[in-house]
Amino acid sequence: MPIRLLAFLLIVLVEPISARAQPMPHGFVFLIDVDPSVIQDIRYAGSNNFVGRALPGYGSPQCVLKQAAADALKLVQRELSQSNLSLKVFDCYRPARAVRQMVQWVQDKDAPSDDRYFPRTKKAALISQGYIASRSGHSTGNVVDLTLVDLSAARSEERPPVVSRSCISKEGERVSDGSVDMGTSFDCFDPKSATESREITATQRQWRKALVIAMAHHGFSNYSREWWHFSLQGRDPVLDFAIPENPHSPVSLRYHRTRLRPMP
Repeated sequence: MPIRLLAFLLIVLVEPISARAQPMPHGFVFLIDVDPSVIQDIRYAGSNNFVGRALPGYGSPQCVLKQAAADALKLVQRELSQSNLSLKVFDCYRPARAVRQMVQWVQDKDAPSDDRYFPRTKKAALISQGYIASRSGHSTGNVVDLTLVDLSAARSEERPPVVSRSCISKEGERVSDGSVDMGTSFDCFDPKSATESREITATQRQWRKALVIAMAHHGFSNYSREWWHFSLQGRDPVLDFAIPENPHSPVSLRYHRTRLRPMP
């Protein structure tokens, strides 16, 4: 074997996978580059989620979206800022490999699970009831999970964690992450998470309505089973590239890494 070819093969074999990571496809952007004021708490990049561990493909805890979706979120954020509110995103583009991992988790009876995320729903029914999809719109880059933060409220995510009975518990019994009280935590697979649920208070209903209206003003439609889930119109293909680090942004985001907490 020629020496040059042998040297090339050795470099390929020993080169770290991260160093060979592919750049984002054309048309995708980091949200922080479009609007750094949007708070980010990317749950599947850490262990603070219903699976209890980081999901494959989340090489960076940053929100990645198609350009049009990121631009639309910037307009939503601008509108909300007039009322001293901010968006906080939990998930944006989701690699298809992470979607497959979620489905495998549902189907694996022996996989560790925390029923506080689905207190009234059987784990085996999470797919059939529409909470976990085998093909997710998130993988197109046009879907985002988010909530509102009241910047004028005296809230602090630094307060000691509160062990909650479930994601549908009263606000004081759920861990505060600085966002407004929507009646349930994010990724609460329960009928109470339906956007128009009648199980929530009038104030919680008003917050959900405010989020839906603000997002609708800029082309996003809400998924009726989950108050946090919004889609921008588009029929783009499902993709599976890993989320890379952003070389143009500070290493530390406002919510760069989620600490391990008992509830979302």
